[in-house]
Amino acid sequence: MEPGTGHGHAASGRRKVPRSLKELTPTKAFNPRTFFREMVWKALITRRLGEHKPPAFPKLERGQLALTWIGHASFLVQFNDLNALIDPNFANWLFLLKRLKRSGLKISDLPPIDLVLLTHAHFDHFHKPSIRKLPHPKIGVMPWGMAPLAKGLGFSRIVELQWWESFSHGDWKVTLTPCKHWGARTLHDHHRGYGGFVLEHQGRTVYHAGDSAYFDGFKEIGERLAPEIALLPIGAYYPESFRNVHMGPDEAVKVFREVKAKWFVPMHYGTFKLSFEEMDEPPRWLRDIARREKFMQHLRIMEEGVPEVF
Repeated sequence: MEPGTGHGHAASGRRKVPRSLKELTPTKAFNPRTFFREMVWKALITRRLGEHKPPAFPKLERGQLALTWIGHASFLVQFNDLNALIDPNFANWLFLLKRLKRSGLKISDLPPIDLVLLTHAHFDHFHKPSIRKLPHPKIGVMPWGMAPLAKGLGFSRIVELQWWESFSHGDWKVTLTPCKHWGARTLHDHHRGYGGFVLEHQGRTVYHAGDSAYFDGFKEIGERLAPEIALLPIGAYYPESFRNVHMGPDEAVKVFREVKAKWFVPMHYGTFKLSFEEMDEPPRWLRDIARREKFMQHLRIMEEGVPEVF
């Protein structure tokens, strides 16, 4: 798949007025009543769980890597000389959508941030208030068409990439990888890109898949980059039409194998109510698959706010 040919890109530049709320969603699965009941009302009456953990960042030696899951698709990636944030989102609310699990860290408890990777412009991944509060200066790397959204957010440098393009700074390198999703932030800005990232530093590689449905491109990511650690989305897959833009644990397991990773770290579940499966179903299903297919030793299901050294 080439940039600009994925889901959400119009065949022409002509703007189309949506005829219903269904057309504002990638799967055309919502009507207003269903959206309010499943995404808003059920979350509203559900007590928010979790707690902000006090910072307990490990002292790392060269070649060691620590991951801290903040929640949803947000991660802190640490080396002894580099702190990177991926899709930082510390919000308790996204418009009408309530955060059901508190962020594992407070923004004020973060270490100095050198690099921010932003996979696409959707509000749950590109959260401007969170980015604006980060300590700066810092470098922001993102897909094509997103730089105008990032201006004024405190970045010392903004870098846009196309799929398979890389950016290096000092001893680290980041590559934008393809995915199957879409990049528009609003109804008509379909020119914005989307993807995942592979971060390489000190001989270690971390792959964050971004938001994605399953597609054949994961095999090429494995052939080209073979990342050691794969951060893979496992939630927002039901009803079945949601798999046009997301994947469930079953497909994420295929991706883990195809990218040839050693470690599988699941994400994109348990934080916001974005679909109709139960909030605790994705990790439960993933564990069942891992036991049945005997790769539990490669699965690292993380607790929000607790750093783990790899």
